[in-house]
Amino acid sequence: MEMNVFLCSILAILAISSANDSTENKKKSWRDKDIRDMTDADLEHLLDQWEENEEPLPSDELPEHLRPSPKIDLSQIDVSNPDNILKMTKKGKGVMMFVDVIENISQEQAEIIMRIWQSSLQNNHIIAERYPIDPKRSVFLFREGSQAVDAKNYLLEQPELSHVMLEGQTYYRDKKKNKEDKKVNHKPNKSEL
Repeated sequence: MEMNVFLCSILAILAISSANDSTENKKKSWRDKDIRDMTDADLEHLLDQWEENEEPLPSDELPEHLRPSPKIDLSQIDVSNPDNILKMTKKGKGVMMFVDVIENISQEQAEIIMRIWQSSLQNNHIIAERYPIDPKRSVFLFREGSQAVDAKNYLLEQPELSHVMLEGQTYYRDKKKNKEDKKVNHKPNKSEL
């Protein structure tokens, strides 16, 4: 009986020590793995360890979706003007604006006009990245969303513009204003005198 107890205790000790050795080998093997042999789980674990003692990023360095929303003072907003509301609510957020030129312009002219509009906006300190979608349509991306309203107002004055879509709203050029501009700039012919 004493021999059985002795053998059982030795087997138990061997089983416990082999279990401890296998966990140590797993830890060592994970750490000693070549980066090319690591799985996605290993890489996630490595990233978690890397970021464990790191200080949190300041709010201006966070990605846009993690930044806190700026505080809006409703007493300073002119509710009668939707542009002011859009400026205040989109401050610090990215905004996309779809811009279309009129149909009777060639593709080359449309490309040149879009580039001119982008550089004109940048000359007025309105930073917009332009991504062509179709030959006569582009997306203007504003990292500072409040600038999109000023860009929209500028583009609506351009005679080559068909329409602008900003935040689900479509804005068309005011054709009455264009006719008035033509009347002011119109020089009479000899036959009209």
